[in-house]
Amino acid sequence: MSRFATDPAYEAETWGFIVRVQPQYLADQSEPDEGRWVWAYHIEIVNASTRTAQLVSRAWSITDALGRVETVIGPGVVGQTPTLAPGDAYAYSSGCPLPTPSGSMLGQYTMVDEAGERFEIDIPAFSLDIPDARRSLN
Repeated sequence: MSRFATDPAYEAETWGFIVRVQPQYLADQSEPDEGRWVWAYHIEIVNASTRTAQLVSRAWSITDALGRVETVIGPGVVGQTPTLAPGDAYAYSSGCPLPTPSGSMLGQYTMVDEAGERFEIDIPAFSLDIPDARRSLN
């Protein structure tokens, strides 16, 4: 069962790992007059596979409304490298500022299973739009 209070806006499944994403515009942290819009995103990773695996790194592609792309690669997520056994779920929240009022993100997590095999799971592409804006992937 999902830990989201409402259905996630975006979901992907790779190798039996389900990644759910719910973005949220943070008006109180945004400064549109200064060209800064901020979003939080809430992610849940569910291991629906039959193998235990550890999330060891992430790679993000963040695109603003002008088509500029920023790549972010690093270890773990929010300072953690969670291990998920079959049936386990892990949830976290993070954030992203943009210089435009909309954009999109997508990415991959690198996982390592008990046998030492590395594999990638997809983070679905999701849209970052201010409230009342038409929802579309940029």
